[in-house]
Amino acid sequence: MLQVTNLRKYFHTQSGLVKSVDDISFSIKRGETLGLVGESGCGKTTTGRTIIKLYEPDSGKIIFQGHDIAKLSQSEMLPFRKKIQMIFQDPYASLNPRMTAGEIICEPMKIHKIPKSQHKSRLENLLQLVGLNLEHASHYPHEFSGGQRQRIGIARALAVEPEFIICDEPVSALDVSIQAQIVNMLEDLQKKLGLTYLFIAHDLSVVKHISDRVAVMYLGKIIELATSQELYSQPKHPYTKSLLSAVPIPDPDKSDKKSRIILQGEIPSPINPPSGCKFHTRCPNAKPDCKNSEPLLRQISQNHFCACHFVL
Repeated sequence: MLQVTNLRKYFHTQSGLVKSVDDISFSIKRGETLGLVGESGCGKTTTGRTIIKLYEPDSGKIIFQGHDIAKLSQSEMLPFRKKIQMIFQDPYASLNPRMTAGEIICEPMKIHKIPKSQHKSRLENLLQLVGLNLEHASHYPHEFSGGQRQRIGIARALAVEPEFIICDEPVSALDVSIQAQIVNMLEDLQKKLGLTYLFIAHDLSVVKHISDRVAVMYLGKIIELATSQELYSQPKHPYTKSLLSAVPIPDPDKSDKKSRIILQGEIPSPINPPSGCKFHTRCPNAKPDCKNSEPLLRQISQNHFCACHFVL
């Protein structure tokens, strides 16, 4: 469904050039969920926003269903926006406080010129799909909890019957008890509606639950890509290993036996990243070659890719 090739998105700031997305490539199959994980500031959200053209890419291809949308103008993007929608991270900031829930959900229908006669029936169906009542349609965002607001955001994303949804950390601003409800609902919606997801998150336990494959980002680069099962059972990149070692385990006995990999040093500035492998300043296995040449993302087994000089 989606093929991203050599995608770049740079930002010019007063301090210098920030390479938020720096030459990344990946694909997503129809009906699949690709998880995109990494620390804050690694470029996950910028990747999602560039794919949907909220940010204009500097270079690279974004091939959606056989069409390269990277070079399209905003007016030419309109038919594709009906097929690609986004669920935003912050349910408190992403809803217009002056509009009712019903108006928020119906707004995409107006933009895409869906006949007004269909709005009411679609609204009722969407509210039911996301676990809200019809009476909620007349309420304003401040009258809802965080979880309910995110349900409204999900209903808005589904309003024009998209095929591909970018989920930008959709549960990170919610209580843990609500996170599970939203993730389970997204899985149910995927099965019912045949959706394809790019699921962006920093919580690896959430990503493991929902994703078929997982890509790990560090300073604008994808450094490891594998099936969810293989990435969690046999991580190859030192950074991925350190991330997974930090995931809490609910069983105290197992948690005590688990060894934590503590990375040394601070995350480098994206304005002045290290030469060669961007991770070498914090890598416990770094060698002189790591400083001099940047490793390419290469295939190490059938469905496993890694960007490290010393992974066999």
